[in-house]
Amino acid sequence: MGGTPTVTSGEVATQAQVTRAILEQLGRVVLGQQAAVRDAIAAFIARGHILLEGVPGTAKTLLVRTLSQIMGLEFRRIQFTPDLMPSDITGVSVLSGQPGGSFSFRPGPLFGDLILGDEINRAPAKTQAALLEAMQERSVTVDGTTHSLSPSFTVFATQNPIEFEGTYPLPEAELDRFLVKVVLSYPEAAVERGILERVLSGFEADDPGSYGVTPVIDAAGVAELRRVSRGIRVERSLIEYITALVRATRDAPALTLGASPRATVALLKVAQASALMDGRDYVIPDDVKALANAVLRHRVAVAPELDLEGVTADAALRTVLDRIEAPR
Repeated sequence: MGGTPTVTSGEVATQAQVTRAILEQLGRVVLGQQAAVRDAIAAFIARGHILLEGVPGTAKTLLVRTLSQIMGLEFRRIQFTPDLMPSDITGVSVLSGQPGGSFSFRPGPLFGDLILGDEINRAPAKTQAALLEAMQERSVTVDGTTHSLSPSFTVFATQNPIEFEGTYPLPEAELDRFLVKVVLSYPEAAVERGILERVLSGFEADDPGSYGVTPVIDAAGVAELRRVSRGIRVERSLIEYITALVRATRDAPALTLGASPRATVALLKVAQASALMDGRDYVIPDDVKALANAVLRHRVAVAPELDLEGVTADAALRTVLDRIEAPR
């Protein structure tokens, strides 16, 4: 990867302008969540799935619905419940009513572009396993037949950090499939006043027609954006830095579970996306640092005694980041 970039500076400049337009359009609707939105867009460019965590009403659904409008992609929403079956999301084979009729496949809601999995931790293990295959393989298998999903297929799953009754904790294997975990917090007072002003001017969260956004790209544009991102140059010193960071989580005193090799790949890809968003054809250490928490926070486990004291995964990861020297 080091050395000559596989994309031209002109391609990078063009796609950086596209990402700025996407962020500008999102900023008109999703107010006060700039850092979280940027992390989510970087993960989307890196062709990853996104776990959105936040209390109800912090614009998680609004973010995904608005993004689908801006990118001209199909939005599908799945409300995860304890009685949700795998076939409810993947689809079923239906027998024709005609005599001697054959089976035909009826696609489920996973056959869209941007899939909002609302309260994913309320689904039982069997349904989560079906989603896991779709996320990893980008296909679903029904009655022995494999069906490919959309090239733009991306899961945005939400979970509530404060309500655990009737939930099924996501297993580490599934958490690891999410490229990033993005945390959406309460907005500041000025932002909240701005939300009210938008409502008074006619905005309704349940009416996409009131968002007032303009499409920026389409599915072909998404594919091009991702192609250019993967061609961003990564020097050998940055590869060593990313590797050292992830490996350091495995022997950090504050952590009982370190990040997997999949995390190393994830951090590389989102660093490339971050560089592209800033208009550079090369990755710098700040790209890695800016997204390290988003990539790693859901892949590590804080030691129980420290967890009881209120130490968070983000705090433990900051210690790791401070310990590993970045290349100059």
